Amino acid sequence: MLRGDFHMHTHFSSDCMVDPADLVQRCIDVGLNCIAVTDHNSLGGALAVKAIAPFMVITGEEVRSTEGEITALFITEEIPKWLTPMETVKRIRDQGGLVSIPHPHDPFRSSPLTTQGIEEVIPHADIVEAFNARVTLARHNSRGRQIAKEHHLLATAVSDAHTLGELGRCYTELPEFDGTPEGFKAALAEAHLVERAANPLVHVYSTINKLRRKFFRTP
Repeated sequence: MLRGDFHMHTHFSSDCMVDPADLVQRCIDVGLNCIAVTDHNSLGGALAVKAIAPFMVITGEEVRSTEGEITALFITEEIPKWLTPMETVKRIRDQGGLVSIPHPHDPFRSSPLTTQGIEEVIPHADIVEAFNARVTLARHNSRGRQIAKEHHLLATAVSDAHTLGELGRCYTELPEFDGTPEGFKAALAEAHLVERAANPLVHVYSTINKLRRKFFRTP
């Protein structure tokens, strides 16, 4: 079985300071052996991690559309932000990628897809985050599970990690697969979700990192 986490960040995201090499070592230390790196509006972190990781890395990006964030998995070219949801989905599909809906209906963030965005994307989505460790209240994670059930979408449990300490607490157990999008979907259909919430204080680190980048131009 693989221990997977399909939403995490590196310093290619403005609210994260994690170095790709440190992320790889942490994954090894906690037993994660199939991951997707999904930096905000950047493919750079995923490519950097994939180049050095001794385990399977799915190249991804958390793309900010005009109606909120959409996660692209198995892409090879960066998708620009501020496109409409449907144009974002089209560009993911044009690359043979998969569409995942991250942290749906989390009211404590400004980035989730709006109700309109979800309605537009759902018919074209493959995956929904049934559990995101950074969602503060359990009832808001339940919306992800509800969407997955109602619309027959594949479900994941993800850390959405912006710090090394978040990696390994929450993950998706799934069978080994051939590394293709279709193989991934087949494996997710047999997945077991391990759900452990992160400490809500992790959001403070993200805010601090944004401020450091803004005022101190930290690389």
